[in-house]
Amino acid sequence: MGSGIWSTDVYDAADRYRRSTGRSAFSYSDSGARTVHAALDPRDAMRESRDSDEHPQSTPVAVLFDVTGSMRTVPRVLQTKLPQLLGLLQRQGYASDPQIMFGAIGDATCDRVPLQVGQFESDNRMDDDLGRIVLEGGGGGQMSESYELAMYFMARHTATDNWEKRGRRGYLFIIGDELAYQRVKSQEVTRLIGDDLAEDVPLRQIVDEVTRRWDTYYLLPAGSHYAGSAKVLDFWRDLLGQNTVVLDDLDAVCETIALTIGLGEQAIDLDEGLRHLDHAGSSATGTVSKALARLGRGRRAEVSTLPAFTDTAGGVKRL
Repeated sequence: MGSGIWSTDVYDAADRYRRSTGRSAFSYSDSGARTVHAALDPRDAMRESRDSDEHPQSTPVAVLFDVTGSMRTVPRVLQTKLPQLLGLLQRQGYASDPQIMFGAIGDATCDRVPLQVGQFESDNRMDDDLGRIVLEGGGGGQMSESYELAMYFMARHTATDNWEKRGRRGYLFIIGDELAYQRVKSQEVTRLIGDDLAEDVPLRQIVDEVTRRWDTYYLLPAGSHYAGSAKVLDFWRDLLGQNTVVLDDLDAVCETIALTIGLGEQAIDLDEGLRHLDHAGSSATGTVSKALARLGRGRRAEVSTLPAFTDTAGGVKRL
């Protein structure tokens, strides 16, 4: 996947058509769908970001968001701000040939649609994938969702030329407000993804796997149920360190993603990125400045800055 060119004109035309016909941008979910769309089904799937003559230096970006409880509004915000995200990545040159994949996370212990994963796309098909997401709004109410299952998929069911040809990691953004479960459960993997695991995978092991190939960020936005929870913040900072990013305005999520990538690619420093937001008339400058201050000014977070783990007889242990 990943062919084609993003067109804001096509996006605007589709938006005008939906408005004129009274259709929702999330018509699949809003029509009452309660099963994963075939295009987003993770079972027996491999998602690939590949180079082509059209996109010779592909940069893979995965954005996976919790759609339980109060978090179910996140994809609607993303959908309305897609032009801003793509504009910053492409027109400002933050990343070469970005290919974006959208997906959604629920709770595999109780939700009907706990994992949805789109394709890496360079054109307006990424908007189509967003529109296919089921906004279930469930969750188990126990302050945990199946983020570890999504990380398992990203670690073992993605392939990118950016890594295989250039030894460069892609970008993974998880947007949520709760804890992950402590283990990737083998039964859930078999049921939802199709892999036959001999045993569960400890959370710290799967974090170690995914961060080898993906610069992984956890975005914790304001307005979500556990946004102010020190327990949630400490949990993710223990796993991802400075790559845990707190947002005091949900509407700033696209700008935060774009500038994080620009910093990671060393295309900008933070001050330059904030100037770009100002020039674009964005209201997110203050939120983004505060959120990304921990990432420094232009330095890409390396694997060595994240917690290190090693296999032991008793599982996976933090060094």
